[in-house]
Amino acid sequence: MGRALAVLVLVAACAVAAARGAGVTSPYRRSLQMLPDMPLDADVFRAPPGNNAPEQVHITLGDQTGRAMTVSWVTPRHAGSNVVRYGLSADHLNLTAEGTVRRYTFGPSYRSGYIHHTTLTGLDYNTTYFYRVGFGYAVRTFSFKTPPMPGPDVPFKFGMIGDLGQTYHSNDTLTHYEASNADAVLFIGDLSYADDHPEHDNNRWDSWGRFTERVVAYQPWIWTTGNHEIDYAPEIGETEPFKPFTSRYPTPFAASGSTKPFWYSVKLASAHVIVLSSYSAYGKYTPQWTWLQAELTRVNRSETPWLLVCVHSPWYNSNGYHYMEGETMRVQFERWLVDARADLVLAGHVHSYERSRRVSNVAYDIANGRATPAFNSSAPVYVNIGDGGNIEGLANQFRFPQPDYSAFREASFGHATLEIVNRTHAYYEWHRNDDGVKVVADKAWFTNRHFMPTDDN
Repeated sequence: MGRALAVLVLVAACAVAAARGAGVTSPYRRSLQMLPDMPLDADVFRAPPGNNAPEQVHITLGDQTGRAMTVSWVTPRHAGSNVVRYGLSADHLNLTAEGTVRRYTFGPSYRSGYIHHTTLTGLDYNTTYFYRVGFGYAVRTFSFKTPPMPGPDVPFKFGMIGDLGQTYHSNDTLTHYEASNADAVLFIGDLSYADDHPEHDNNRWDSWGRFTERVVAYQPWIWTTGNHEIDYAPEIGETEPFKPFTSRYPTPFAASGSTKPFWYSVKLASAHVIVLSSYSAYGKYTPQWTWLQAELTRVNRSETPWLLVCVHSPWYNSNGYHYMEGETMRVQFERWLVDARADLVLAGHVHSYERSRRVSNVAYDIANGRATPAFNSSAPVYVNIGDGGNIEGLANQFRFPQPDYSAFREASFGHATLEIVNRTHAYYEWHRNDDGVKVVADKAWFTNRHFMPTDDN
C-alpha cells in the first residue's frame, strides 16, 4: 500500500511538471576554447578597392518609423564628399542629401578616418532605394528596402544578435544570419570588443565596421549599447564614455523624445521597439527613467501590437556569469513592463543562450519576503542572446538546479529570429552555430500580450 501510494505521488508530481513544462538545459557541448579575433589581414576585413574608397558603410533608421534612413561611412585618407545620391533605380539616382563629417582621437596614437553621417528623408514605406557614396574618389553603390508602414497585421522578420565581436565564430554567426531573409536586426550591444585589446585599439572598430558592412549596408540595425561600448579608459586619458560608439553609430533618439542616443524607440511594422541603456543612469527622476515612463504611455497596441524591449544586461539569468548584474534595473522597471504587457525582453552580456517562461518578480516589498519569480501571463518572455561569438568565449557556468522560470538554455554561439505573422502570433527561432552549420536548437510560437493576454504560448 505504501509503495503504491508512493508511485501515485510520483506520477502526480510528474504530471504537474509536464503540465508546467520542465525547463531544458541542452546537453549539446561545443569546444569552450576561446578563439582570438581574426587577424587584421583576414579577407572579411579587407578595405574596398579604389582611392579613398568609402568603407564601413552602415544604415539605421533616421526617424521613428523608417521614412528616413541614416547612412554612415568612413573615408580613410580625405574627407571627400558628404553627399549621398539615391533613387529608385541604380541608374537614376535623382535625389541628394548632404550630411556631416567628423574625426576623433583615442588614446596616445589612434586617429580615426573621416566619419560621415547623412540622413535621407521623405522616403516611401516598403520601397527599395539605391544609394551611392564616395563622390570625388572611388564611388560605391548599395541598396536598402524601407520597412512597411506601421500597422497591426503587418508581417516583419527581425534578426537578433548580441555580443558579436570579430572572431571566426562571429563570422559564422553573421554568415548564418545572412541566410535568414530577415528585414532588420535588433543588435543587443557589445559590437567590436576593441576594448579587449591594448589601449582599446580602435583599429578594431574599423575592422568590425568592414566586417559587418556586407549586411548592415543593406538593412537597418537598431543599436543597443553594451559594456564594451563604454570605452572609459582614464589610464590613457579617455574619460568620455561611449566616445567611439557615438562617433560611429547614430541612433534616431530625438524622434522619440529622448535626450541621449542610448535610450529611444522605433516603430517597425507591427512592433514598437524600446531600447534601454544598462550603463546610463536609470534611477528615479533620471532622464532615462523619465523618458521610459512617458514612452510607455505613447505605445499604441492597436497600431503596433508587439512591444519589444532591448537591454544589454539581463534581468533573468541562470548563468553564473554576470549573475544578477541586471537586478537593479529589473527592480526599477519590471513592474512597468508587466503593467504594459510587454511581449519580449531581449538581453545580451552573458555569452550563452537562454529563454525564459513568462514570469515576474514584482510582489516583493522588503517586508513580505515574496522574492521568488512567479508565472505571470502578463509578463514578457526574457531571451538572453549574448552568444554572437566574441573573443571572450562561452559562458558555461549554468546554475543548478535549473530555476522554474528558465525554459531552455545552452552554452553555444548563434543568433535568433522573430517573425511577426500578425497581431496575435509570432514565430521565434534560435539558431545554434553547430561547427559551421546553422541548426535550429530552440523554437516557440509567441502569442501577443495585448490581443491574447491569457494565452500561455
